[in-house]
Amino acid sequence: MPQRSDTIIIGGGQAGLATAHVARGLGLSPVVLEAAQSIAGSWPHYYDSLTLFSPARRSALPGAPFPGDPNGYPSRDEVVAYLAGYAERLDADIRTGHRVIKVAAGSGEGAGRVLEVVTESGESFTAPVVIAATGAFSRPYRPDLPGLGSFTGSVPHSSEYRRPGEFAGRRVVIVGGGNSAVQIAIELAENCRVTLATRHPLRFMPQRVAGVDMHIWLQRTGLDAAGWARPLLTGGKGTPVFDTGTYRARIATGNPDRRPMFTGLDGDHVVWADGTRERVDVVLLATGYRPGVDYLADLGALDEAGLPLHRGGISTTRSGLGYVGLEWQRSFASATLRGVGADARHVLTRLRP
Repeated sequence: MPQRSDTIIIGGGQAGLATAHVARGLGLSPVVLEAAQSIAGSWPHYYDSLTLFSPARRSALPGAPFPGDPNGYPSRDEVVAYLAGYAERLDADIRTGHRVIKVAAGSGEGAGRVLEVVTESGESFTAPVVIAATGAFSRPYRPDLPGLGSFTGSVPHSSEYRRPGEFAGRRVVIVGGGNSAVQIAIELAENCRVTLATRHPLRFMPQRVAGVDMHIWLQRTGLDAAGWARPLLTGGKGTPVFDTGTYRARIATGNPDRRPMFTGLDGDHVVWADGTRERVDVVLLATGYRPGVDYLADLGALDEAGLPLHRGGISTTRSGLGYVGLEWQRSFASATLRGVGADARHVLTRLRP
């Protein structure tokens, strides 16, 4: 028999934990299903040197300030420890080792009012509200680059990158120009020759203005929640890279350098936009992610590209289905530590029974 609950949250990372906290505050009794054997979502799998590009005071989940210097920028391991502690204090039924493989319409009496969640081990759970909070790390985006099939070098995604030592002495081209791409490029350049290949010039945004972190300015001005500001902040002419000046200065040295996107790959060579050819060992894809919600494929909740059909995190095709942690779900901060709590409250107050 399926195990019944009033709310099922799929994913035990930052989005799932924030959603569970909000659910408890609303009087719900959520069950959190996490695929991994421990809580922290994708954070333990990011590269070793990763640091947040928002300060600790703007990197907290609801109900628990981030410890340490409020103006500091937490490391990956500090985030992992914070999430583990948050989960320990959370009054919710969190079940690790429960990988969800399918969400379907309920069956039997009252089926129209519930969704059924099935795990890899065959366990079944039903609830009138299901929140997909699995993030995107499990689904790295790998663009179909010209000549990729002929390239004899390695083509890792940034999700597979951990530390620079394994690339020492190699010629590396990084595809992408966001914060992670630039951080990785500068780290790799200590031991090898690195180029950032992008369709637009790098766009540096000051990390601090008048002594105040840019994320605080974005909140105060309302830009991070303004739909019209999305092209300005995330696309169009390149993704902004938050910088204290260190990144820009390092790239000005020529290693790493930035070049227009190459036109193709051929054997062990990259063909640059000006027609020159260069031997390359590694093409590293810092090309982002797509929502990891394949378990919704049979529910009619996704479009042809496998992306959620939703408005502000509320499914437009399935009653009782919501999302937390999607990029630009409601704001610039939606997929960040500081943004998931507000989105969880928005979704749950509209979906709760």
